[in-house]
Amino acid sequence: MTLTQDSAHPTANEPYIGAVNHTMPDDSVVFGKSEQMLALRAKLKLVASSNLPVLIEGESGTGKEVIARLLHQWSPVAAAPFVHVSCPAFPSTLFEREMFAFGNGYSKNGTHGEEHRRFSLAGGGTLCLDEIGELDASLQAKLLQFLQDGFIPTGPQANKAVIRIVCATDRDLEPAVISGAFRRDLFYRINVVKLHLPSLRERAVDVPDLCSYFVRLYNEEFNCNAKPVSASLLNALQQYQWPGNIRQLANLMKRYVVLDSEDLLRNEIGDKTRPKESVSQIAADASMSLQDASRQVKRTFERQQILRALEANHWNRKRAARALNISYRALLYKLKECRLEIPATE
Repeated sequence: MTLTQDSAHPTANEPYIGAVNHTMPDDSVVFGKSEQMLALRAKLKLVASSNLPVLIEGESGTGKEVIARLLHQWSPVAAAPFVHVSCPAFPSTLFEREMFAFGNGYSKNGTHGEEHRRFSLAGGGTLCLDEIGELDASLQAKLLQFLQDGFIPTGPQANKAVIRIVCATDRDLEPAVISGAFRRDLFYRINVVKLHLPSLRERAVDVPDLCSYFVRLYNEEFNCNAKPVSASLLNALQQYQWPGNIRQLANLMKRYVVLDSEDLLRNEIGDKTRPKESVSQIAADASMSLQDASRQVKRTFERQQILRALEANHWNRKRAARALNISYRALLYKLKECRLEIPATE
């Protein structure tokens, strides 16, 4: 059940942007250098001082929950609770009970049950409804009723709940409104201020700083000593399309820190830009004999082919040998001759 409640200093529920000791990262990490994110930061600062409902849009893994927590942290009610609810994590009946009811509604004597529900928990603070587009029609109606009336719509002693509503979605809700899958009146209730998070591929300029942040973070978390990512790999990471956005980058850097292998990362992202010795560079030395130059070109070519075969077979040497149509012993000899080292994870 994905539901968290925070106090004055909220933290990220998932570590795609998070920090050791459960602290929020610096603004420079969250917003980076891209024009889109810097504009978002300026808008967020303005909106935080109000109590207007906010709709945060962006692809999965872009950091919508982090932005919601910053919105709360920068608001006048930062000391009040921040309650995060993942809408798809609840079956509809459980969502209704968790969000709107007290216990089993109310007891026979008209008093509330012992369990405080989520709107009540967020009283005075912020309620973040994540993936709001997944809410079914009946629950959309109940949520709309709450937003209109401002109280918990069950029990004979429904409590007023003054809270700020922040919704997040990785879907474009307007087509859902047109098709009838999402209530038009609810859409206009939650879409008073819209914040759009760009995908990571749209803010590739921020990839190097995010990589540095995650390497430091996971070195500390896992007691490792991984080196900063090389310039050539950073370039490849900036060219990558990042379907999983920052969450995917964080997981990739976690593997890099723990496994200590750039080659594995290159293989994962399908990098074809590995620096290679060019034949022209090898043959450029006029003092080298033709026989020596031919031998060096052959060795360089063999090294490249062996490396490709190893990467294609996830560094399994026996399968790589079969792919190269040589014996396993011959591959071991070539590895030694070419000074190719197998990553420590093999």
